Amino acid sequence: MKKAVVTGITGQDGSYLAELLLAKGYEVHGLIRRSSTFNTGRIDHIYKDPHLPGTKVFLHYGDLADSSQLVNLIYNIRPDEIYHLGAQSHVRVSFDMPEYTGDVTALGTTRLLEAVRRSGIKSKFYQASSSEMFGAATPPQNEQTAFYPRSPYAAAKVYAYWIAINYREAYNIFACNGILFNHESPRRGETFVTRKITRGIANILAGRQSKLYMGNLDSIRDWGFAPEYVECQWLILQQDKADDYVIGTGKIHTVREFLKLALNYTGIEIEWKGKGLEEKGIVRSVDKNRAEQIKPGAVIIEIDARYFRPTEVDFLQADFTKAKTGLGWTPKVTLEELVMIMLDADMSSAGVNPVGRGSNILKEKDFPWLLKQA
Repeated sequence: MKKAVVTGITGQDGSYLAELLLAKGYEVHGLIRRSSTFNTGRIDHIYKDPHLPGTKVFLHYGDLADSSQLVNLIYNIRPDEIYHLGAQSHVRVSFDMPEYTGDVTALGTTRLLEAVRRSGIKSKFYQASSSEMFGAATPPQNEQTAFYPRSPYAAAKVYAYWIAINYREAYNIFACNGILFNHESPRRGETFVTRKITRGIANILAGRQSKLYMGNLDSIRDWGFAPEYVECQWLILQQDKADDYVIGTGKIHTVREFLKLALNYTGIEIEWKGKGLEEKGIVRSVDKNRAEQIKPGAVIIEIDARYFRPTEVDFLQADFTKAKTGLGWTPKVTLEELVMIMLDADMSSAGVNPVGRGSNILKEKDFPWLLKQA
């Protein structure tokens, strides 16, 4: 039985990756930070009492700022594969906490690679790199595109990217970078813009909130479905040679388009009035099934300056040719389908009858290893 260590196992990618690895027969060890409250909601459906027979998921307390504990964990577990997904991963927050972001996101990667080196274990190492590293670089971006980071988070990820390559070349560690473009799901954190939109719309329909406050609506992104991207993370470590890959869809949309798709799916049509910080989204019409929950003329979208970044990333688009040819990977889920999947899950959680097409999409696209859709 192969063993894998997953940092960030309680996050979106970590939870999906743990499910995928379990389906492939792995024993999975997750690194979690000690907290006074439980933060394992995304993995509660796969984590069992470690005293029970047949348990294959084990959680270990640790921190990417604590090098000695990382060395102990790697030496004692002796994993075949390490998936380093843990980080302070919110771009806007990184401007408010730049030092902490650098310590955890950048130096945390060094600490983990040093743990591999010092332990002498021949583990394959996956570093979760980010499209944010490209920042202001001209799209489409691929493995040869020069980085131009526009946030403390992106700068920290550039460091982590190059330190992984350095350890690969200096110490012959099988270290790989997956440069993943935006990938979303019902498990995405509530403060990330896509989940903020789908969860906000669900809450508006449930009467729990009246408006969505947004930042830059015209940022262009390449959005995909997170479970497909963790399949790529696994594929990258199954290759004979350690290498780096850009993962994305190649399709681009603005935040405004994502918002429109989400509203239209629930039967809400809006019109925009005003410009800049005064721009508002006003309900023009509502599907009869939602008429009791929301009325025409209601202002449900407003702009808030606090959600703008000091330096913006305007245009990210993946050129994933290398992953397509080298890994045999192409994305299956479109943005329209992704919106349906996320909204159905958030509407159900908010106590609103979902439209229902999202669950059908998951069946059609065939993710047999997914144990829980939301």
